[in-house]
Amino acid sequence: LGSGTCPTPFPPDGPAGMLFRPSIRRSPRLQGSVRLTIKVLVRQNESLEAALRRFKRQCNYSGVFRLAKAKTWHEKRSDKLRRERRERLRTIQRASRQARDLIMGHRPPPKRKTFGGPRSGGPGRG
Repeated sequence: LGSGTCPTPFPPDGPAGMLFRPSIRRSPRLQGSVRLTIKVLVRQNESLEAALRRFKRQCNYSGVFRLAKAKTWHEKRSDKLRRERRERLRTIQRASRQARDLIMGHRPPPKRKTFGGPRSGGPGRG
């Protein structure tokens, strides 16, 4: 290893500069080869739990969990095509509904505030 490289997952400056680098690699022989890398810099005076929360959120947004779940079991080609067609139809219907509401001047209903959710610890628990 050359100078400036570290053989351990933790850089020499300690956890403050630590990077999480998960990557999903598929064989180059497979079609649609993907290499997905997510990096989370641990900020100064940031707890490891907070950095892990940010990492999990980024994994969620990038679709890593969805990809891992999809690869858990084999999906037949016909089932995959059927699922993708349903997803396309759903996307088209959502877009046409939004365009229609925009043209008609309808606004979406306001989101209701919920009190006493599972993590709030407020009213509604017990």
